[in-house]
Amino acid sequence: MSAPRYLTTREVADLLRIKERKVYDLVADNTIPVCRVTGKLLFPRDVITTWVEASAEFNGDLEALKALPPVIGGSHDPLLDWALRESRSGLATVYEGSLTGLEKLAQGKVQAAGLHVFEPENGGWNRVHIAKTPGLTSVVLIEWARRRQGLVVAADNPLGVQGVGDLAGRTVIPRQASAGSQVLLEHLMGKAGVSNDVGFLDTPASSETDIAHAVAGGKADAGLAIEAVARQFGLGFVPLAEERYDLAVWRRAYFEEPFQNLLAFARESRFAERADELGGYHISGLGTVQFNGAR
Repeated sequence: MSAPRYLTTREVADLLRIKERKVYDLVADNTIPVCRVTGKLLFPRDVITTWVEASAEFNGDLEALKALPPVIGGSHDPLLDWALRESRSGLATVYEGSLTGLEKLAQGKVQAAGLHVFEPENGGWNRVHIAKTPGLTSVVLIEWARRRQGLVVAADNPLGVQGVGDLAGRTVIPRQASAGSQVLLEHLMGKAGVSNDVGFLDTPASSETDIAHAVAGGKADAGLAIEAVARQFGLGFVPLAEERYDLAVWRRAYFEEPFQNLLAFARESRFAERADELGGYHISGLGTVQFNGAR
């Protein structure tokens, strides 16, 4: 059966996920479009849908928001990459670092972005950057996984690196400035007082896989990446922090089939098995809403 063209007060309340009393208040304030027919309140479905969409807070082009590309940007995560393929969600990826992902999210060029940006002002992850980025008032921040982040070093750690302080005088491969890993590394080096004593390669790594290749090939003594990458390449790993990798997604896209298919797959047992196999993941908080900018 086709959906009714006109909605009752109860149906509007269900559609908007509010109490029926609130609908009457909106009518009394002349806030919501309504038709009065023989004393009964009726709400044209198409008009209500348009009214909701017109109320969205977005600094960019609302028409572009309606046609968000089925792409996840931001920072790379091996577990996410695998889940996107296995779930057949239909979502593609373009990885350019957390901060670039935020910019593209705000511009409507991606529908979600993977983030792991350390925020020393509150000791947390990602929330402040979401809140202060213009145009992201209708974005929800969903926890994907907690990941062990640390220094990737040669197998068996022949240089005896135990922490960031041991990087003084060593050659380190950096990430691009927009990467969450680089934000964390610079913070940790500052705390250890070695910011001016580390030799960085001229060309930054565009991914954590590039970090592993540089260390394995002897071009760098160390680089910052997650444990799963070190294990994949048979390299040594010095843990430094447990970070939270989140997915910032437009609220509209969150409720659509591709993203919901991804989340449904992530609740299956083989997803947990894959996380354990990769190593360094904790997924008990997957799906937790860490920030909701929708108003």
